[in-house]
Amino acid sequence: MAIDLYTQPADAVETAPEHWLQRLKFLGPGIIISASIVGSGEIILTASLGAAVGFSMLWWVVLSCWSKSIVQASLARYIVLSGDTYLRALNRIPGKLPGPKGEVSWPVIIGLIAFLPAFTGLGGLIGGAGQALLLLFPGIPDLPVVACLAVIIAMLLRSGRYQHLERIMLLLVFIFTLLTVTCLILMQSTGYAVQWQDITQGFQFEFSYPYAVLALAAYGYTGVNSGEISSYTYWCIEKGYPGKIGINDGSEQWVSRAKGWLRIMHMDVWITLALLTCATIPFYFLGAGILHALGEVPSGQQTIVILSQMFTETMGPWSLWIFAVGAFCILFSSCVAGVAAGGRYIPDYLIELGFLARNRLDIRRSIIRYYGLTVPFIGLLLYAGFQRPVLMVSIAACFGALMLPIQCGITIYLQKERLPKILLPSKFTQAFLYLTFAFQVVMAGLVLYFVVF
Repeated sequence: MAIDLYTQPADAVETAPEHWLQRLKFLGPGIIISASIVGSGEIILTASLGAAVGFSMLWWVVLSCWSKSIVQASLARYIVLSGDTYLRALNRIPGKLPGPKGEVSWPVIIGLIAFLPAFTGLGGLIGGAGQALLLLFPGIPDLPVVACLAVIIAMLLRSGRYQHLERIMLLLVFIFTLLTVTCLILMQSTGYAVQWQDITQGFQFEFSYPYAVLALAAYGYTGVNSGEISSYTYWCIEKGYPGKIGINDGSEQWVSRAKGWLRIMHMDVWITLALLTCATIPFYFLGAGILHALGEVPSGQQTIVILSQMFTETMGPWSLWIFAVGAFCILFSSCVAGVAAGGRYIPDYLIELGFLARNRLDIRRSIIRYYGLTVPFIGLLLYAGFQRPVLMVSIAACFGALMLPIQCGITIYLQKERLPKILLPSKFTQAFLYLTFAFQVVMAGLVLYFVVF
């Protein structure tokens, strides 16, 4: 298997450091993914689900957080060991369809279709970030504010460089995680404090069918969604993991290097999981404990205003600015990370469809930059048409839930057919991956039942 070193020098092979402190400097893909993960799914969908059903579906939110990281880690394992990019891996799946310049695998076509709901979700994110700013500067029309945010995102992504983006995301992830956890702690000193019986009620495995679509959307976007699972592989490539492992020559040295860098990647995945859990569960508690008690369910142009009551009802009007800053950091960072990841797909699609040579690094990087410059304005136009962040994010989330079993099944196939047996995950991990696949098939069926039919 040949490594696609589109960002790595040919002599990048390196042994992974042994000490955990030395490994820390090689982390980073999880930071960018955390910035994308903890966004609309948490502040909009998770809090809205809590507002709608109370604490009864806490189990569902925990399951949503923890059931998909296994796919993230397993797919990334294949990518860093094989040297394939995500789209190149998809194009290895059996089942070819006619393409513009030859046959391509069916998941490649489905991935192209997925851009349409993804752009809709991006519009909801940018609109939500704009609404958060309007809490601090009321009276300003929302569309000019959202337009300014689109311009800022385009400017930030103009360079198209991973390292520049990583520094921005590190700051925003730290800010919104700290603010969310702090708010939950402060809530415990008010009349809305979470009680032990609330938590036990949340694990009685109740499912509120009147809010099934909202629950399924929350599952699709809470934790790592299908887009973030795939984009994580690109950040692993740009961090240099495949290049440092090198081409599989069958030697013990290669196996040793592979195991070392896989340990670092798994540490990165666990940190991602810890960050998203710390930021997700508090939002559900805030929505269930405060908004549900007030009978408020976020919707329409008042989405962020209603969500702000999670802070103001417990800490007073002065806390509005805390919520506004935190909400803006969450949603804006999701926009930046989402657009940046999307730009990595386009040159890969052009390669697999036969329009671009794999060795044209200059064109590849130009496409990434131009994507970052243009796509924020597509999101702006969609928001101008909908102006309903919850609906826009729900559309993207439901489609994401449909994509999850496809992605998990592809990961199982690639691991079984294309990875060296010595580097396969443990039997327990493989069994859990199969169980996750079965569960996600059921979730996709429920999405089709409740949304389509």
